Amino acid sequence: MKRVFLAFNDLLFRSKLKAVVAAQQGEIVTDSAACDLVVMAIETPGATERIRGFVSRGVPVLAFGPHVRADLLHAARDAGATAVPNSEAERRLQELLTSR
Repeated sequence: MKRVFLAFNDLLFRSKLKAVVAAQQGEIVTDSAACDLVVMAIETPGATERIRGFVSRGVPVLAFGPHVRADLLHAARDAGATAVPNSEAERRLQELLTSR
């Protein structure tokens, strides 16, 4: 079972991604130090630095954001995250949860 930390505040998107985690028998955790995967919105202030911190600890990060913010998606990828537009976040999360 993968422990997932959700680092964003959008309640609708949080609900959708929680459902993906639950469907894959994952667990949502509130402590970022105790997670196996981080899901983060790229428009959060300081997102790139936070991504680098998680990646340096060996924690994979799925970053998502609007497709029109290609600059932030590229920055997140450069920081080590898997970065996708909002429309692909659910599918990529499912893939990450089912991969070993």
